[in-house]
Amino acid sequence: MDNILHPANLLTLTRLVLSPLVFWLILQAETDLGVSWAVFGLAVVVGFTDFFDGRVARRSSLESNSGAFLDPLADKIVVLGSGFCLVSVGRLWWLPITLIAIREVAITAWRTRWASEGVAIPARKSAKYKTFIQGVALSLAVFPPLQHSEKLVVVVLWLAVVFTFVSGAQYLQDGMVASRVRTQSGANGVNVQKDSQDREHSSTSEHG
Repeated sequence: MDNILHPANLLTLTRLVLSPLVFWLILQAETDLGVSWAVFGLAVVVGFTDFFDGRVARRSSLESNSGAFLDPLADKIVVLGSGFCLVSVGRLWWLPITLIAIREVAITAWRTRWASEGVAIPARKSAKYKTFIQGVALSLAVFPPLQHSEKLVVVVLWLAVVFTFVSGAQYLQDGMVASRVRTQSGANGVNVQKDSQDREHSSTSEHG
């Protein structure tokens, strides 16, 4: 069942609606490298919407195509938008954010391809861990008490990069296996149908 107005989907939409405000607040705090209590507080609110939308969906046994599409989209918009805003104000180095962006775009392209082929790939917990670590890294970057603690922010950010690529590799592996299984199942189905037709033809010939 697909219900865009389900509470779980509304929480995801809230995350999407709040994301431009997060970006704006970061850019407004350029003199402080994007660091402010307003940004941090809103980042916490956005993080809670990500935490609770999944819980609400699971408790209500919601299977929503819109939710499956919107949730990862919202995650990517928040993470990449915030990341590049923090790069633009000089808080973060461009390389780790760019690597995360490349991974996200690549996996989205593969996901789209496999979806068009009818290949379903179950999500691993590592994907949620990846999003969580990304969120923690960006939240620490805008946390006022850590404004001058470069090392901690850098370490957690690179840890997020590692999680991002590990989860991406796992997704590619799962997708290739699922695609191979589907291809083999399709080939077996064709062979079974052909064998059935051959037997039918042979039986018709014998009775003829």
